[in-house]
Amino acid sequence: MNVEALNSSIVAILAKKQELNSLDYNDARYDDIEEELHDLEDDFNEDFGDILEDALEDVHGKIKSDADILLPTAYLASSLDGREIEDGEVSEGVWVESDSFPGVEMRLVLVANPPRILLILSDQERVLWTAE
Repeated sequence: MNVEALNSSIVAILAKKQELNSLDYNDARYDDIEEELHDLEDDFNEDFGDILEDALEDVHGKIKSDADILLPTAYLASSLDGREIEDGEVSEGVWVESDSFPGVEMRLVLVANPPRILLILSDQERVLWTAE
């Protein structure tokens, strides 16, 4: 796997998400930026989907979750700075249930620098996979 290309792709998507989130929905550029984001996400899923879906299967196995595995872009963080993760934003990544942590709310989030999948619990995060 080309870790540098994966990381660059994640960074590009997160930068585009931040750009889109900074615009008002009525902004004339909104639709164009949204389309650019969707194109980046489509390319990402095409280029790295199989690798990341395998990694997500392993992660689901580690935490004993039988939740459906979604497209890798569903797990992406909202921004590069990770502020949303630190603030415990509910919208980050994908919510999962786990037999290892019954009754505990948790999310799986794909972040950059380096590319990795985090398990976010209420007051902590754990790295479950790092791209190699």
